[in-house]
Amino acid sequence: MRLLAAAGAVLVLAACSGGTEPAEPDPVPTQEEQQVGFINPVVDRDFPDPAVIEADGAYFAHATNSRLGNVPVMTSADLVSWEPAGDAMPVLAPWVTGGRTWAPEIAVHGPDRYVLYYTALGTASGRQCVGRAVASSPSGPFVDDSAEPLICQADEGGSIDASPFTDADGTRYLLWKNDGNAIGVDTWIYAQPLSEDGLSLVGESVRLMKQDQPWEGTLVEAPFLWLRDGTYYLFYSANAYDSAAYAVGYALCDGPLGPCSKPSTEPILASTEDAAGPGHCVLIEKDGRTWMVHHAWPPESVGSALPGRTMWLTEVTWDDGVPVLDGPRAAVDVVP
Repeated sequence: MRLLAAAGAVLVLAACSGGTEPAEPDPVPTQEEQQVGFINPVVDRDFPDPAVIEADGAYFAHATNSRLGNVPVMTSADLVSWEPAGDAMPVLAPWVTGGRTWAPEIAVHGPDRYVLYYTALGTASGRQCVGRAVASSPSGPFVDDSAEPLICQADEGGSIDASPFTDADGTRYLLWKNDGNAIGVDTWIYAQPLSEDGLSLVGESVRLMKQDQPWEGTLVEAPFLWLRDGTYYLFYSANAYDSAAYAVGYALCDGPLGPCSKPSTEPILASTEDAAGPGHCVLIEKDGRTWMVHHAWPPESVGSALPGRTMWLTEVTWDDGVPVLDGPRAAVDVVP
C-alpha cells in the first residue's frame, strides 16, 4: 500500500507542475569519484610477505605467520576484496621450531597438486631455513613430513625467502636469499634447478646478485623472477624491512641461472605519503594488466605490530621494456 501511495503522490505532483519543471538531475560524480577504482590496502591488517596465485577459479594469498596461523591464507574473486580462509599449514614439519614461519610461495603443479616453499626456524641449526610442503588445494592443509629442511645455509646466516619459478620450457627453479644480515655478512640471491616434482634441488646453486648500491643498505632479499616477452626480470627488496627505506628494485637476467645485472641505481617502488617501506612482492596478470602484490606500513606506524604490514596492489606498466610503478597509492583509478 505504501508503494502505491507513493506512486500516486508522484503523479499528483507531476500534474500540478504541468510538466514544465524538469526533474532534479542525478548528482554528477566528482572527478575523484570517477577516477577511483579501488582503495589500498586491499588487506587492511597484518599480512606480511604476501604471495598470490590464481587457482580453482579464484585468487589465493599466503603470508608470514600471524594470529591467523602458521601460513595464513585469504581468498578473492577479484584481487580487491579478500576473505580469510584459515591456516594453510596448521601442522609444522618435524625440523621446525614454531613461531617464525615466513614468506610462503606456491608452485602450481596441477589442479590437485601444489608445492609450498616457506621459511621456518630450524631446531637443529638455530637458523631460518627453507622447507617445502605439498597439498591438494591451495588453501591446504600443506604437509611437510621431512626430517630436515630443503635448504639451510647455517654458515651464511641461514636461508630465507624461497620463490619458485617455472620457465617457458617447463623447467622449474627455486630462488632464495642467504640470511647474511643476521650474522653481518653479504646477502646473496641464489638460484638452483628443481626436480620435476618440485621437492628437491638438482645441479648446483649459483649466486645471482648481492647488495651493492647505496639504497639497498646491508641486504637484498625476497626475489621474484618474472618472464615477459623473452626477458627475465628479477624483482627484489632491499634495506631494513622495518624502516621507510625498504623498497623494491629489479635486475635483468640472461636466464633463471643468470647472469644478472641491475639497470638502475634507484628502486622502482619506494615510500610515498600513502605507504612506507613497500616490499616483498610478486607479480600477477589479470585482464591484460600486470599487478604487483606487496606489503607496506602505514606511514605513521612503521615497524609497529598494529596494524603491521598490510597488503597492497600497485599496477606495473612497461615503458619500452622497463617496469614502471606509480605508487604505492591509496586511491587507484583502475580496477584489476
